[in-house]
Amino acid sequence: MNKKKKLAVVYGGDSSEWEISVLSGQNVASHINRDRWQVYEVFMRNNEWRVARFADGSLPCNEAILINKNDFSFFLNHKKIRFDVVLVMIHGTPGENGILQAYFESLHIPFTSSSSAVSSLAFDKYACKCALRCAGISMAKDMKLKKEDEVDEQVIVDALGLPLFIKPNSGGSSFGAAKVVSVEELKPALERTYRECPVVLIEEFVSGRELTNGMLKTATQTVVLPVTEIVSNNSFFDYQAKYQGACLELTPAPISNELTESVHHLTSKVYDSLGCKGFVRVDYIVKGEEVVFLEINTIPGMTQMSLVPQQITAAGLSMTDFLDLLIQDALYHSPQGSCSP
Repeated sequence: MNKKKKLAVVYGGDSSEWEISVLSGQNVASHINRDRWQVYEVFMRNNEWRVARFADGSLPCNEAILINKNDFSFFLNHKKIRFDVVLVMIHGTPGENGILQAYFESLHIPFTSSSSAVSSLAFDKYACKCALRCAGISMAKDMKLKKEDEVDEQVIVDALGLPLFIKPNSGGSSFGAAKVVSVEELKPALERTYRECPVVLIEEFVSGRELTNGMLKTATQTVVLPVTEIVSNNSFFDYQAKYQGACLELTPAPISNELTESVHHLTSKVYDSLGCKGFVRVDYIVKGEEVVFLEINTIPGMTQMSLVPQQITAAGLSMTDFLDLLIQDALYHSPQGSCSP
């Protein structure tokens, strides 16, 4: 029998999403096949990188077991432990914007997400939309603003109409996102969003059904997950709707086979156009017959309440098998340090 590979499940991070990341990471770790992998949980926040749980399931006691950042290793019982592969579960910075990916690329340690270049591009909502617009993908009209920019609220409204959405240009989980229905609401909404990110994306309101779709591609196969429809009790799919139950999530979505195929095709096109690796989730609004791209999540939430786990279950797959496929592909097939497409 081959010796089990050492896997690090990393979670935490430095953004407002770090607590969701911890839940995602812990949930993922609980489903990984221990007969195949030695699973260590690693918590990262600010400058503290430490082992949160050992491969035997035990917790560190007395003193923290710190990660050596020079080579991403640690000592246990006077023995140096090095990881063979990393499963990245950090939402936001540094796990979703390419910083952590660049670190692992420099150390030649395989990891489960997209490359540093692709992660950085996808995390920048405006840049991502520009890249996909060139690929002919439909999306809402938008405008990017920096905190230091002079703002003429009426010019923005004239360009994009009302209502409109404001969101951090880099970020997720709807922290800082706002729906604006009047000119008077625009400036206060911008000020709130700037607390999350110094660059914001303003988008026109597109009325329609909200759909989301997960997909995993490996070197040998594509796992297309069912589409989910999100029916929010709030005015949009905000943080409360995502993580505090203020919405209805229907998986598989009650939509036609033709629309399902269109969403699957578009998710694959977005994935390939950006050059993604591992699994992603892509969000859409369906306006009439048109499927409008909203954004891509290169490290989607994987808590017990999250959408991708729901889609995996609805597809008749086990989380363990799904993660096994993801990890094996990262370890054996995915090239690290690749250039952007």
